[in-house]
Amino acid sequence: MEDKNTRLFIIGDVHGCWHTYQELLIHWNPESELLIQLGDLVDRGNFSPQCLDLSQDLQREFPDKTVFLRGNHEQMMLRYLKEDDTTGHWLTNGGKSTLAGFNDFSLEPSDFIGWLESRELIWENESVFVSHAGVTHVENPLDVDDRMGVLWNRGPWKNIGKLQVIGHTPQVNGKATFQSNPPVWNIDTGAFRGICLTGVKLDYQGNLLEEINIPTNNLDVN
Repeated sequence: MEDKNTRLFIIGDVHGCWHTYQELLIHWNPESELLIQLGDLVDRGNFSPQCLDLSQDLQREFPDKTVFLRGNHEQMMLRYLKEDDTTGHWLTNGGKSTLAGFNDFSLEPSDFIGWLESRELIWENESVFVSHAGVTHVENPLDVDDRMGVLWNRGPWKNIGKLQVIGHTPQVNGKATFQSNPPVWNIDTGAFRGICLTGVKLDYQGNLLEEINIPTNNLDVN
């Protein structure tokens, strides 16, 4: 049974911004907070392999205190690595530079297939629902190929009786945005665009405690 005193520290789309990611993680307290990263660790920025490697390490060290969800870019990467991508979709959406980064970092992309496959699409408790892109009005929102599913959807979102926390659609003002009906936080603040990486701290019931915005480190995108 989960401790209802546990706080949630939810991090938006990282997109290869490894230095910025590390700066944001400094604000995480594993003793009192569950870390949830809502997908899109990879592509766009300069350090996708390092972001995957760091996330794996954190999960090994804190298995009960970390959740790393799947985003649409992990889904594209996984399909490519399993040779299910016949169109080169991933390569034209950041995958080409990500593959080059693996060579530079002396890691094998195939070593991450199992970890990518084991990424859940959602995390939820009785008050909060976290996914990469949110739930809208489709029959099966967990269909990884449905463009209106939780990996790809860009709204409008469905009232599911819980607060949704999502990313996927970058917010351009460097701040997370909240809409009240239905209640949705979008915490993708365009790290790969040189804006910032955002994390929000919520209590177990979904009340906002703190928003942390880390300006993108130039090393990550230049």
